[in-house]
Amino acid sequence: MTLDLVQAGSAAELVDIDPCNGLRTRLMEMGLTPGTHLSVVRHAPLGDPIEIKVRGYRLSIRKQEAALIRCRPL
Repeated sequence: MTLDLVQAGSAAELVDIDPCNGLRTRLMEMGLTPGTHLSVVRHAPLGDPIEIKVRGYRLSIRKQEAALIRCRPL
């Protein structure tokens, strides 16, 4: 499952980030590393961006970036 498919209010554990482009390093620098627990706070009215809570802070990412993040539900 990818992060863009996780429903608002649900929690997940990050498994991996697709290494196909340069976003992987940037996302990992923001605290999105394998094994990290995160929760989806909400989706914007049109679905983009997605607000997540990770490591005690809130982060908004684009839906296309969230599609690169593989996770498993908790």
